[in-house]
Amino acid sequence: MEPLLFIIIFVSFFCTFLLMPYWIKKAKGIGLIWEDMNKPNKEKKVAGSGGIIVVLGTMIGIFLYIAIRTFYFKSSDGILIGIFAVLSSMFLITGVGLLDDLLGWKRGGLPIWVRTILILCAAVPLMVINAGNSAMMGINLGLIYPLLIVPLGILGATTTFNFLAGYNSLEAGQGILILSALAITTWLTGNNWLSIIALCMVASLFAFYIFNMNPAKVFPGDILTYSVGALIAVIAILGNIEKIAVFFFIPYILETILKIRGGVKGIHNFGVPNKDGSLELRYKKIYSLTHLSLFILKKFKDKVYEREVVYLIHGFQIIIIILGFLIFF
Repeated sequence: MEPLLFIIIFVSFFCTFLLMPYWIKKAKGIGLIWEDMNKPNKEKKVAGSGGIIVVLGTMIGIFLYIAIRTFYFKSSDGILIGIFAVLSSMFLITGVGLLDDLLGWKRGGLPIWVRTILILCAAVPLMVINAGNSAMMGINLGLIYPLLIVPLGILGATTTFNFLAGYNSLEAGQGILILSALAITTWLTGNNWLSIIALCMVASLFAFYIFNMNPAKVFPGDILTYSVGALIAVIAILGNIEKIAVFFFIPYILETILKIRGGVKGIHNFGVPNKDGSLELRYKKIYSLTHLSLFILKKFKDKVYEREVVYLIHGFQIIIIILGFLIFF
């Protein structure tokens, strides 16, 4: 299976890598372009919603994996049902993200109550197959787990992963780190099929990262943040690794606390760009990990740039992941 696994991952990577330039050109042609808020030149617009190609590349890899299991290994086990539940949830959440992108974040996107209902609908495929283990902390939750815990888990992960965003390569890099950690976790716990699904998304994110590096040629959009957040929750649920997944998600828990402190709505993660591209703090108080990172970096140097803020957050995420493996394994 190992050589075939590499083929699946490479297919996801190259599909995203080859299709992304076409999407960038097409997005600009139809006016799906956004400002790079951390850059001094606001006249330069960047193609938006590049996450749609990441999801497409991921799904192509997963479909190839299904074909290999079906035609090469002659597999007809229950894992295929789980895979199609994952795909169904991803299709639904991708649609929600695309709608939010098309309506535009500056205009508020989808109303919060509409977005919440639609994200909860994306949990239905997992609910109907009774995904996950209903026993938590020695207590059997029965139907409460698939009907309440599962949708709330997907809603929470999808929404909060979207909170920590707005910097070139931040969302893609965070997705790569967390999903790679979950791929290792599921492999160690014997859920290899979930590892492959996670690695398909990681491969697509790596391809996207090339175009999203500072200065970005394309932005991810909510379509990427929603999809990555939902996939993290889905893998945690289907792999019964909720505890370590929540631990890996600590930066987003902290981000949510900071956002609540600022009232959530109207608070932006962006810095204030100087003419040389360096950033200044937008607020006197800290309302995001991006603000905290910028604040810490400015204690050590006069000029702080966007990529340095991103690297510090990635470094914090890597420390959390290492601690998670030390504690839970």
